[in-house]
Parts: sequence; structure tokens; C-alpha cells
Amino acid sequence: MRGYNAASANTPRKRGQADADGLGTYRDGELARRLLAYLRPYRWPLIGALVTLPLVSGLSLLQPHLIQVAIDNHFVPRQLDGFGVIALVFLGTIVGEFCLRFAQTWLTQLAGERALRDLRSAVFDHMQRLRVSFFQRNPTGRLMTRLTSDVDAIQEAISSGVVTIIGDVITLSAIVVILLLKSPTLALVTFAVVPVLWAVTALFRYLLREAYRRSRTALARLNSHLQESVTGMTVIQLFAHEERSRDEYRRINRDYLRSAFSFVRWDAMLYAMVEMIGSITIALIIWYGAGESTRDLITLGVLVAFIEYAQKFFVPIRDLSQKYATIQGAMASAERLLQLLDRDELIPEDDDALPITELRDGIEFRGVWFAYHDEQWVLRDISFRIGAGERVALVGHTGAGKSTLHGLLTRMYDVQRGAILIDGVDIRRYRVADLRRLFAVVLQDGFLFTGDLRSNVVLGDPTVDDAQIRRAASIVELDRVLDRHPDGLDHRIRERGSNLSAGERQLVCFARALAHRPRILILDEATANIDTETEALIQAAIERMLVRQTSLVVAHRLSTIQRCDRIVVLHHGELAEQGTHQELMQQGGLYHKLVRLQYATVAAE
Repeated sequence: MRGYNAASANTPRKRGQADADGLGTYRDGELARRLLAYLRPYRWPLIGALVTLPLVSGLSLLQPHLIQVAIDNHFVPRQLDGFGVIALVFLGTIVGEFCLRFAQTWLTQLAGERALRDLRSAVFDHMQRLRVSFFQRNPTGRLMTRLTSDVDAIQEAISSGVVTIIGDVITLSAIVVILLLKSPTLALVTFAVVPVLWAVTALFRYLLREAYRRSRTALARLNSHLQESVTGMTVIQLFAHEERSRDEYRRINRDYLRSAFSFVRWDAMLYAMVEMIGSITIALIIWYGAGESTRDLITLGVLVAFIEYAQKFFVPIRDLSQKYATIQGAMASAERLLQLLDRDELIPEDDDALPITELRDGIEFRGVWFAYHDEQWVLRDISFRIGAGERVALVGHTGAGKSTLHGLLTRMYDVQRGAILIDGVDIRRYRVADLRRLFAVVLQDGFLFTGDLRSNVVLGDPTVDDAQIRRAASIVELDRVLDRHPDGLDHRIRERGSNLSAGERQLVCFARALAHRPRILILDEATANIDTETEALIQAAIERMLVRQTSLVVAHRLSTIQRCDRIVVLHHGELAEQGTHQELMQQGGLYHKLVRLQYATVAAE
């Protein structure tokens, strides 16, 4: 098959995977370029914010000059004529600076929030295309951290960092020129601390980034444990596991606290050092400038203005130290998000993949081999056919590979050797979405989403109307559940269907499968969580449902599959035997032993 390589498809990409927690080795330039790509569609608000930057800086830097003029031309000579004009201009600069800063912040936030919306959507869309094996290896809490906390860290950097840093650079550049023009000697005193500031910043750059990486990793572990504990709270309480679960949570929480404090410590130290250096510089300016003023080399107004400019010089530097910590955190978060986006564990699909809407000939498993890890084969050389309209059952001991087979059929995984064909074509040649629309799968533990009964059956498919839902509900006896609730299909479903019994949840999943009119129906231990009475009703419904319906039924309860057209028996990943129920019983092989063992167990009960 052109462009497809099974081995490479099942091997995750190595790029950006520097440690076990998925932190990458991206350079800052690449991170910035990738993030700016999400801002590019919203460049006009950003351009508007950038246009305000020199105006804001200009108004801010005009204020010390106005103070100098007021001191030298009005306060020192005690001449107040024209002072009112200076005061009004000063007030105008303050009001103008406020208005422009508001516009700058609003435009920046507008572009940033829209870009992050796109980033969240891109990550979520990418996650939906990843293989099931990826989610089996990565805890839900860790993935949730990337979509929430990591995105929030980037949002903070965009809203308080990207544009304002450019503004700070403009302000610093303008102050340097102004200070040199007003007093070159005092300017040199001020600039003497710049090498020290540069060295401090370079040191803390590494410390902050590493500390933030550790805190993000610890937070992901904390969220993973929390999500798992909340989901399994019933088991924790039933087995009196609360104390051990609490101790484990506290341990992980302490680890997160230590890593978070490490980041806070370096952040606070950087801020304090910049403050200290700035204060020492102001003291040097006052000491040196006072001598210059007494010798009439500079005026009092120039000295005061110089102090104001020096303070404004250190305000953006001080802000940059804070923003630097924020940006280092955002870079670490961006690494994690981009590492997730760069995962190549996608379901491969050829550019010229074929459409498919019907099942005409049937399904063929041809020499199928599959292993979840290396060559620890779960399936070995499996070959059999399912004709169109045929009902085939899969039986065998736990771990025989029954559920793996239908996972391969729906391309949750891909075979390493051999092929699965539908209508004589390798399923890897079909479009993945089209292929999966052929199937409806009812699993042992059916999943329900928060919403109502209708949305859980429809699953967003606009072609499924209420008539189809009620018809399917009637076949699987779900109408009994609907009759108990006055709001019917509008009955609200809580998280994971917690306000329904296990049997009722399974009935909803049966109705969901039927309402979508699948070409191929897969039932994987679908009646395992249903009581005996409901199972009898479901079995009658399944019999009606499976008439001329291509189906694959996985069952431990062998009484439920005796009327299937053919039974395929798996044993340790190999096809042991196949045939009808009567044929297999007459052979006296593995199936015969399974049936006798099960009936003996039932009789003993």
C-alpha cells in the first residue's frame, strides 16, 4: 500500500521527547515562531497595540522633561507665569497615557485570547486523532494540565509580556538617548550597572526555566492523581482506602509545593536584585549629581529630571524581570504543548484514501499478527472471513485476543503483519472516518456523556431524528426507562451516567448503536452489566436486530451466541477452531470444554 508503513505508524516520534514527562528540547526561537503562527491571523489588533507603544512611551517620557522645565523656569526663579500651561500639558500626558494603555491592553488581550482559543482547539483536534495507545500510556490528568494550566501560562505571557516587552524596549532606548543628551557623565553612572543586570538575567534565565519545568511536571502528576481518585472514589470508599489515598495525595502535593516554591524563590530573588541595583544606581546619581549641581554643571531641574528618567529606566527593567519569569514559564508550557502537537502517533491515512459507505462482500482477516509491545504477540496468524449479513461470534479465555480483533477492525490499532480487508480492500486504504461510520460498537462498560438522553444517542449526528431514536429505544426496551421519566428524551444525564443504573446505561448504548443504522455491528460483552431479566429482553432484541445484519459478537456467556451463524474460538492469540455451535460441540474441542465448564459453574451456583 503506497505511503504506508505499519512499523513506523506504531512508533512514536522522538523529536521533543527529552524526558519521561514529555518536555522537549525546542529552542526559544522555534517556540516563539510556533506560537507567533497562532497570533498571525490576528495581527491587526496586535499592529494596533504596537502603534500605541511609541505614543505611550512618548507621553510617559515627556513628563520628567515638563518637571525639569517647571523647576528651572518657574520654581527656582520664582516665576509662575506660564506654569498653568505646563501643569495642563502634564495632566494631558497622564490622561493620554491612560487612554492609550487601555487601548493597548484591550487589543493585546483580544488577539491573545483568540490565538489561545485556536491553540486549544488545535491541541484538542490533534488529540482526537491520536491512537488509543497514546491515551493508555498518558494519564488523563497530565493531558488536562496541558490543555488548562499550560495554556493559561502562555495566555499570561501574551497578555503581560509580548507587546509590553516591545514597549519596554522602546522606552529604554528612548531613555538612553535622553540621558546622554541631558548629561553624558550621569548617563555613564546609570549605565554602569547594565553589565551586572545582564549577568544576573542570564543566570536566572536557566534557573527559572528549569524550576518551571519541574513545577509543571509536578502539577501534572497532582492532577493525574486527583482525576484518578475522583473517578475511583467509590472503590476507595468501599475498600476503606481513604487514608492511603490521602497520604499519597499529600505526598504528591508536597512535591508540587516544593517545586513551585523553587520557581517563586528564583523569581523573587531576581526581582529583589533588580530592585537593589536600581536603588543603588539612584543613590549614585543623587551623590554624583549633587556635586555636579553645586558646581553649576547641571541645573536642579536637570538633576530631578535625571532621577525621574533613571527611575523610569529601572521600571521596565524591573518589569522585564517579572515578565522574564512569566515568559520562561510560558516557554516551558509551550514545550509541553508543542511536544503533544508533534506526536506522530496518528492513524495514518493516504492522500488518495478511498471512500466507503456500504459493505457488499464481507470482511476478511488474512494472516493477522499484532502485538502491543515489541514482538509480544497478542494475535498470531489469524485468518477467517465474515460474510455480508453473517453473524460471527468470538469466544475464548480472557486475554485470548477477542477485543483486540475488533479494535484492529475499527483501526484503533493497526496490524503489524497481514491485513484486514473489507470488500477485498485493505482497510488502511479507506478513509478512517468513512471506515468507522460503517460500525456501531457496544462495549461492556458503555460510556455516557453529560447532557440528555437524546444527545447521548444522537452523538451530534444530524441525520438521526427522534423517530429513529424511539424506534431503536423500543427494540432494546429503552422505552421502559423513558416512561419512568416525564421529560423522556430530555432527561438529564449526569457525568458518566451516574444517575442511571448499569443496565440502563447499557440500554442507552444499545439504542445509540441501532439509531445510527450501522453496516457492521460489534457487541463486546455488551450484556455483561445487565441483570438476568433485562438480558433476556435484550437477547430477544438482539436476535431481531441481527437478522441480516453483519455482526461480530464477543461473549463470555456462551448461551448468548449459540444462534450465531459461526463461532470463532481463540486460544492464546491463535485461531483454535471455528464452526456452528452444533459442529463445535460435536468436535469435542476447546469450545466444547468452555461450554461444559460454564454450564457446570452455573449449575453449581
